[in-house]
This record gives sequence, C-alpha cells and structure tokens, in this order.
Amino acid sequence: MASANDAVRTVAEAAAGAGQWQLCETAFLEVSPRLEEAVAKLVAAGADDILVLPYFLTLGIHLQRDLPKLVTGLEEQHGIRIRVTPPLHGHPALAGILVARAAEVLG
Repeated sequence: MASANDAVRTVAEAAAGAGQWQLCETAFLEVSPRLEEAVAKLVAAGADDILVLPYFLTLGIHLQRDLPKLVTGLEEQHGIRIRVTPPLHGHPALAGILVARAAEVLG
C-alpha cells in the first residue's frame, strides 16, 4: 500500500504545482495522514475554505457515505468551508489517458 500512497502523493504534488496552489496536503481516509490531519494542518496554515479532490475512479461507498459525514464534522469542528469535487469517473480526459496507455504498448 505504501507504493500506491506514494503514487497519490506524487500526483498531488504535480497537481499542486500545475494549479499553483499555495497550500496542499495529501490525505487518506484509512491510513495516515488522514483527512482530519490534513485539514488541521491547512487550518493552522490559515485556510478557511478547503477543496477536497478525491483520487477515486468511481463514486463508491467512501465517497457516498464516509466522506460527506467526515467533511461535515470537520467543517463544524474547525468552522470552515470544505468542498468536494466529483470522482474521476466521467471526466473526458480519462478516455484519452486510456488511449495513450494503449499506444505506449501497441506502438
């Protein structure tokens, strides 16, 4: 799992650079650093409006049930606004990514 989490961190760092986000923390729902820790760090750094970008392909149980409940609790706890984007599913760039991956192998 460590290598998968490292991959998520790498993508998050690249996105933060591309988006020119001054504050960015990578978090997970089941392992450390957890979302609660990341939100606390961001709030301590002055954030009062946080955007969560779930690195999930589909809208599974974590995004339907667990994340909304967690976000509501964190908003109340810290007195901040937390918004959550949709999962990756349905984004038009996904088809292009699959075609590019296939081209890498097929030549």
